[in-house]
Amino acid sequence: MSEQEPPRIEFPCSYPIKVMGDAAPDFKDFVLEVMTKHAGSISDNDVSIRDSSKGSFQSVTVTITATGIEQLTLIHQELTLSSRVKMVL
Repeated sequence: MSEQEPPRIEFPCSYPIKVMGDAAPDFKDFVLEVMTKHAGSISDNDVSIRDSSKGSFQSVTVTITATGIEQLTLIHQELTLSSRVKMVL
């Protein structure tokens, strides 16, 4: 049995990134600062925010135009280095 190759992403493409962390008034701003640094300007239409049922956590989903694996890796690394971020999908 041969190993199946993972699907390849064709760049550039529209790519949603979900960031979850403790709810805070500036959490969205923090996420957008990191995303803008690596992906350029982001419109309000590309951002959605959702609070957990008890309001303790918040998820910010940002759809960027991904240009390559290196860009996505840098975004993931910078976000996960922050103690504010619990998970990046």
